[in-house]
Amino acid sequence: MTTSRIYLDHAATTPLRPEARRAMEHGFAQWANPSSPHSEGRRARALLEDARERLKAALNWDGEVIFTGGASEAAALAFDTANVVQDIATAVEHDAILRGDHVDWTIPVRPDGTANMQLIATRSERPVEIEGHPENRTLVAVQHVNSETGNRQHIGFAAELVHDNGGLLLVDCAQSAGKFAVPKMADMAIISAHKFGGPIGAGALLVRDYAMLHASGGQERGYRRGTENLPGILGMVAALEACEEPYVAPDVLAPLDDFAEAVRAAGGVWLSDRLADPTPYIHAVAMPGISGSAQLMRFDMAGIAVSQGSACSSGTMKRSHVLTAMGLADDLADRMIRISFGWTTTRAEVERFCEVWLDMARTGQRA
Repeated sequence: MTTSRIYLDHAATTPLRPEARRAMEHGFAQWANPSSPHSEGRRARALLEDARERLKAALNWDGEVIFTGGASEAAALAFDTANVVQDIATAVEHDAILRGDHVDWTIPVRPDGTANMQLIATRSERPVEIEGHPENRTLVAVQHVNSETGNRQHIGFAAELVHDNGGLLLVDCAQSAGKFAVPKMADMAIISAHKFGGPIGAGALLVRDYAMLHASGGQERGYRRGTENLPGILGMVAALEACEEPYVAPDVLAPLDDFAEAVRAAGGVWLSDRLADPTPYIHAVAMPGISGSAQLMRFDMAGIAVSQGSACSSGTMKRSHVLTAMGLADDLADRMIRISFGWTTTRAEVERFCEVWLDMARTGQRA
């Protein structure tokens, strides 16, 4: 007899919500280019602009919205077009931000995952006057909720320090949008549709004021290149509007309290114990004596999908830069896996994972 697989890798991507699917089907029927001046194009443009306003309302964002092909493009757009002369990011940012030549300097983090934001003052410069208006000289990127540990940064404190030093604050909300409020004090924010039940290939860069950027394309008020993905955008907005609070019911995640106690008793590490501000939907846990890669294979054979860090880097043998930045010993980091929960997660699935983990840990100790 076959049983249904259990999917606990929602931080990588979460299943498409039915509301998003229906909205996308409507979008596919509106096949015209929103930039075309004819009637069909104007109809598509009207849908696009309605989606923009609905997105702003759903996120309670009173600035501007630039639709993108996802979080990675939104990040690149912010770094490439912001009116700044240097870029700073925390050492635990997503690879999409830390890879390449975007970042000039990284902010170290403490063992609890908190970025040492006070160091910004030593690396920031005050604004200067350019063509009659001040140009903010430093862009600082801070991930709202970390994709590997679930730790949440204190965005209010970060914003105060960044703004006191004349900078712009870019907040990566890929893991928090739809679950927590987008920080109002952010100058720019990144969202990704497929993290909250929208389609892959849709996202947005929220911008407080277009003046923070310089134009670089022909679409999205001149701030992006490429025809807008209307079906994907409609699906993203519908998914966001379907998100509930709390994102996952507390009863679904309730078994994790006893599980965390059992992990400690078994000699494992429940990483949330060490974090400054752990969140409910992403957890990292280390099993004694069994590598994370071996655990992934065993869980997969047991019908449970989990991960070992970010999906964008888990296909490599490289050790997690997040856990390394937090100062975890190599042996501990190598035994860590990530479980993450979403809108389809059930209590029975959580209970089954806990049961399999504990059985695997006991078997490993007897081996």
